Amino acid sequence: MQIEKDRVVTLNYTLKDDSGKVIDQSQNGEFVYLHGANNIIPGLESALAGQATGDKLSVQIAPEDAYGARDESKTQQVPREMFPQDVDIQVGMQFQAQGPDGQALMVIVAAVADDTITVDGNHPLAGVSLNFDVEVLEVRAATEEELTHGHAHGPEGHHQH
Repeated sequence: MQIEKDRVVTLNYTLKDDSGKVIDQSQNGEFVYLHGANNIIPGLESALAGQATGDKLSVQIAPEDAYGARDESKTQQVPREMFPQDVDIQVGMQFQAQGPDGQALMVIVAAVADDTITVDGNHPLAGVSLNFDVEVLEVRAATEEELTHGHAHGPEGHHQH
């Protein structure tokens, strides 16, 4: 069975940046997704279309087909008093902030000065080319429940995504 829309796919993968550093990996068939439901980055979903159980591929995904290019307008300096006073703010910490339209967004502390904290609202992998080594372990038709919910369910039922 080939990977196409409304198929549930089980993968093993290793994700590396251009320097070869492992960013993420999933082995032992723990990664399961519903193809065509925007559950994974567009570039990887496109590369997997038409593959079948047992196929192995290596693919490089450009930032535009992954988490997008970096947007420097998402980096800003914020007064120190906007953060909890009892927390020692360090570079790399993540905080939930409110975007201009009131939506919740995650920001990462990029720099710390005496009176200001520089935060970055870009996804940590924005602007990064992603290099995947993928093995397709299983391809199956999605259940009606999975199609209704828009994501794959693990072998134990709905509580696993």
